Amino acid sequence: MHSALWISKTGMAAQDAKMTAISNNLANINTVGFKRDRVVFEDLFYSVDKQAGTETTELNEHPTGIQLGNGVRVVGTEKVFTQGNVQNTNQQFDIAILGDGFFQIENSDGELLYTRNGQFHTNSDGQLVNTQGYPLIPEIVIPPEATLVSITADGVATATIPGQVNPEALGRSP
Repeated sequence: MHSALWISKTGMAAQDAKMTAISNNLANINTVGFKRDRVVFEDLFYSVDKQAGTETTELNEHPTGIQLGNGVRVVGTEKVFTQGNVQNTNQQFDIAILGDGFFQIENSDGELLYTRNGQFHTNSDGQLVNTQGYPLIPEIVIPPEATLVSITADGVATATIPGQVNPEALGRSP
């Protein structure tokens, strides 16, 4: 294959990867906690046809040389961790993280997972869980008699329980 066609092919493949990432970003525009991807490229090695400083005549040198690129390739993708829009959902247990950080959840195998998706609800035991039913770690259990649950900016969860003067501490989410 002619080298110009090969170089063009590498560019097309790289742009295809970029378009795939953009398509995925657009498809997830309404996904809670989604962080977009950015494709990272690098150029391929250069072919040196003539070194800089090579004599062109007895008294002259080639000042720049001739180097021809061999195309581009995708090195990888990066997550872009900028702050997204915060939407008020009026759901009691929906939580947003402003700034850096992740929610820790534990899957059924006991493995810790990290997410920015703050859509939580309670399971039948009153435990705060994500949409797949995985519990928030550290565990926060909402008493069934609680009338109001509050989570402060630093992650401390408290519940107002009838008959108690002070709110009951439920735990702290990192």
